[in-house]
Amino acid sequence: MNEITPQLPKAIFIMGPTASGKTALAIELAKTLPVEIISVDSALVYRGMDIGTAKPTAGEQAATPHHLLDLIDPSQSYSAADFRRDALQKMADITQRGAIPILVGGTMLYFKALLEGLSPLPSANPEIRQQLEQRAKVEGWETLHQELCLIDPKAGERIHPNDPQRLTRALEVFLISGKTLTELTETAGETLPYDVYQFAIAPQDREVLHQRIELRFQQMLDEGFEHEVRALHQRGDLHVNMPSVRCVGYRQMWSWLEGEIDYNEMVFRGICATRQLAKRQMTWLRGWKALVWLDSLQPDQAREKVLNVIHTITH
Repeated sequence: MNEITPQLPKAIFIMGPTASGKTALAIELAKTLPVEIISVDSALVYRGMDIGTAKPTAGEQAATPHHLLDLIDPSQSYSAADFRRDALQKMADITQRGAIPILVGGTMLYFKALLEGLSPLPSANPEIRQQLEQRAKVEGWETLHQELCLIDPKAGERIHPNDPQRLTRALEVFLISGKTLTELTETAGETLPYDVYQFAIAPQDREVLHQRIELRFQQMLDEGFEHEVRALHQRGDLHVNMPSVRCVGYRQMWSWLEGEIDYNEMVFRGICATRQLAKRQMTWLRGWKALVWLDSLQPDQAREKVLNVIHTITH
């Protein structure tokens, strides 16, 4: 007798650059399909960061269950490994309830970690960390960053010299294991135990995306983005090198609040940084395998295209 292969549970990915309409599409799909939304966004995990991250509104969250929002305080950090652990747990819960997890966002590293798995990294070593921090006090973080660039050029390019948290971790991993962070993270771990249907949504015309980004940034300012960042700035326990403050838009608003740039420069830089983020996201997506592309400017057509593919899931 032939052994029957158990059928994998289903999952849907909706990826795309910022301001491409990912959340709107997912909410439309939820009107027809038995889905729950899992956020795949490194900025949406922070509490108190709602306007600048375009977090789904209370109404949107009430209409469709959303997961992995507001997980941590902006003073804390959240890694791709944290995301994979949390997402797998939520996916299992959703599947158990008889629904389909629909993963929506633009943090491509998170999607990659979920799909391909991550190699286990060594645990933190307080002694080595202390040594690195001591060296930084004497030699400066720039020296340690140059050292990382020699050891692990990819990580050196990715990690900013003024990001001591990630810089320390990258050097620590090498000193503990003898392997670079890039080596370890690019070695695939356990793959995703789901039958995944992957979609990417974006406007076909790049200029349209640029216009949407500018419009969204202006809307955020109108909705009180300055007040939101001012509240974070006044806390006193956050600084510019933290991942939360380095989020697109927040970094530029922070510089204005610090008096480093004027208001118009803040707006200009915020829009430019968002466009650069969208460009990086599109670069990831162009190299992604097994994607069905959808046009942001044809939302009804995009929805129907997804439903036609999903029809094969449910029938």
